[in-house]
Amino acid sequence: MKDTLVRAQDNGRKRHVVVDTLGLLLGVMVTAADTGDRAAAQVLLERVSDAHHRLALVWADGGYTGPLVEYCLATLALVLAIVKRSDDMRGFVVLLTVTWNLTAAEIISLRYDHGLRRCVGHGGA
Repeated sequence: MKDTLVRAQDNGRKRHVVVDTLGLLLGVMVTAADTGDRAAAQVLLERVSDAHHRLALVWADGGYTGPLVEYCLATLALVLAIVKRSDDMRGFVVLLTVTWNLTAAEIISLRYDHGLRRCVGHGGA
């Protein structure tokens, strides 16, 4: 399942929204404008990944870069792909192509390795 994390800001509030590739809502979180994007996304993605166990790949904009990418993979077994837009774009623009350098097999392998480490780390088989 591929999903998208979107943020919007209006009147001192930020809306963090997770939708699937059809645009169906999977999760939403409204925070104060001074709340960091990555902190809100961490909480929201934890909730969404708990509710949607097949979630494997999340596309997000540049506001969600940094340690959140590693956190999602290590803790939630989610691949967080940051989609960057060019500097000359203004306003909302639909990106028609997404370049991603991991194959589906590599994503499955990353998720499997993480699940195995989780089981071994907790004494499970």
